Amino acid sequence: MEINNENVKKDLEPEKKDPDKVVLADDDKDDQEVFQDALTETKIPADLTMVDNGKELINHLKDPTEPNPDIIFLDINMPVKNGKEALAEIKSDEKLKAIPTVMLTTSDNAKDVDDTFNAGANLYVRKPFSFRNLILILKKIFMLKWAGTLLKPLRKNFFYVRKKYF
Repeated sequence: MEINNENVKKDLEPEKKDPDKVVLADDDKDDQEVFQDALTETKIPADLTMVDNGKELINHLKDPTEPNPDIIFLDINMPVKNGKEALAEIKSDEKLKAIPTVMLTTSDNAKDVDDTFNAGANLYVRKPFSFRNLILILKKIFMLKWAGTLLKPLRKNFFYVRKKYF
């Protein structure tokens, strides 16, 4: 039996997949830029869409010409419609509720953590103080997402904050 080396090579190459569709809802332009740069540094293939508030997020998600994202990063403190309001709307919509939603915010208020957990967020991350930590956190989140961990979070694993800053 003859082995075709080209077929063996193809079988050993990782399957190329489409970039992850990522949506960031955050009203702070500096935070948007830092997030975009950190996502690029992770080397995770991603198509990033950024919106400035919860209302824009919901409009984007309900736009029939836009495919559902693979993951949403959502700030709490935004004008027009805040992150908690947008989260409630996402998780009450049959077409949107399965999208993993990560709260990415400066707040470490216990009420915010509890409210968003109870509303169905998949993870709560306090915005890190360093760019390097944001890169590390994003890498972990994308590993968790594909491992299925974000689908039904345990309360004890819901709030993620790095204790050590680089």
